[in-house]
Amino acid sequence: MRLKIAAAAALILAALPFAASADGEVNIYSYRQAYLINPLLKAFEKETGIETNVVFAKNGLAERLEREGRNSPADVVMTVDISRINELVERDLVASVRSDTLEKNIPENLRHPDGKWFALTTRGRLIYTSKDRVKAGEITTYEELADPKWKGRICTRSGKHPYNIALISSMIAHHGLEETEQWLRGLKANLARKPQGADRDQIKAIAEGVCDVSIGNSYYYGNMLQDENERPIAEQVRLVFPNADGRGTHINISGIALTKSAPNRDNAIKLMEFLSSPEAQRIYAEANTEYPANPAVKPSGLVASWGEIHPDALPLQTIAAHRDEAVKLVDRVDFDG
Repeated sequence: MRLKIAAAAALILAALPFAASADGEVNIYSYRQAYLINPLLKAFEKETGIETNVVFAKNGLAERLEREGRNSPADVVMTVDISRINELVERDLVASVRSDTLEKNIPENLRHPDGKWFALTTRGRLIYTSKDRVKAGEITTYEELADPKWKGRICTRSGKHPYNIALISSMIAHHGLEETEQWLRGLKANLARKPQGADRDQIKAIAEGVCDVSIGNSYYYGNMLQDENERPIAEQVRLVFPNADGRGTHINISGIALTKSAPNRDNAIKLMEFLSSPEAQRIYAEANTEYPANPAVKPSGLVASWGEIHPDALPLQTIAAHRDEAVKLVDRVDFDG
């Protein structure tokens, strides 16, 4: 058995050594990094004897599937957020899956209503605050990010990043477009600097005193705590689970979808079912300090130590439906300008 792994996504995308109809294989296009999914795939190979072949890429997989059409060797696509997986649905690149196992393991709000995608892990889009300059409980909701009291005190990555687009989409779903626009303008007015960097950089900015509050995914904080060099930085930040006492904290997902062209459909569904199993969910969630999508599996010790998360129960497909509005809204308020 072997796992074909791309050392450089660009090279792999240029020449893919898949045999589209080989027996005993499943071919994977993945936005998730190799270190996160390799342990899962090795466990799957050991349990089933089915060989896994992988293409890793940061972007462009939807376009690649469109170019390849019915001749695509890809059986499944693994994604890092709801925006990218919904793009596959909108471009009609994925097929519906009806599986009692998947429907039992993955809650209804964490899967497409027609089985066109399934969540594998979840993460909260949280608020980070300075332990020194922001009191516990001083900010508890996303809505409060627009409060003028935070003027010049908030940092964030680009508003156009899929993680922020998903958050803005959820605000539209809950409050409507007009109210969300007012909120986004208020948030922009409170920024300490032009949106930049990634979520880890916002934690670093708080530690450096550039800002007091930021927005970020929960697992970045966990990853920094597990890094000897970054732990002292992360320890200067407090996690806030926004709207925990109301509608719940916005969550995003990593997910998986079956391609319409899947040459190894049966093996692909076996992989999807395996990844939803308690065994795989524990491996997957612990690898990146995420929350298991399968409610029967508890979060890892580190993640559990942060306290219980109360996720927004709104179906992610409902949130994803507002993506285009969110993108246009970010441009209209010139959020990154």
